Amino acid sequence: MDERRTVKVSKYLSKHLRHQPERIGLRLDAGGWVEIDALIAAAGAHGFRFTREELDHVVAANDKQRFAVDGTRIRASQGHSVEVDLGLPPATPPPFLYHGTVARSLDAIRAGGLRPMSRHDVHLSADRETATRVGARRGRPVVLTVDAAAMHRDGHVFHVSANGVWLTRTVPARYLRFSEPHRQPAGRPS
Repeated sequence: MDERRTVKVSKYLSKHLRHQPERIGLRLDAGGWVEIDALIAAAGAHGFRFTREELDHVVAANDKQRFAVDGTRIRASQGHSVEVDLGLPPATPPPFLYHGTVARSLDAIRAGGLRPMSRHDVHLSADRETATRVGARRGRPVVLTVDAAAMHRDGHVFHVSANGVWLTRTVPARYLRFSEPHRQPAGRPS
């Protein structure tokens, strides 16, 4: 399976397992799971055909482990805009977590903190490198440092998804440290 096809199937799965299952006639269970055979059949009936082997390749090859398979079922690991309960227990975060964004979002973040927007939770990374990659998807990245230990002490609840993404409802601005936009080294395209 070539890289372009892998990305195309991955994006299709994300769209329909996180945001619009009803668009192809799927109904996720309370935990976000759907039968793989039902997913493949629904996708095919709506003009997007892929095989179980392709699905397995996308799940295994995804560097962010966006999907989880449990026997004959699949779900997105996090990032849903539809109502699901991933069943993740509360977890004690490391002292600091990180959030990648872009400079144009900083004024809103300074005013209102990090909010989940169309998702259920704010997504945080355990390391700066991952947060930098996340922020770079939308432009020159800015990495915010989250004082997760202080948030946890103050009663904020954290969960960690199967693929290591830390989740919390909101991050008030008082728990954030702002850094400058990431600069590309000289001679490298941005």
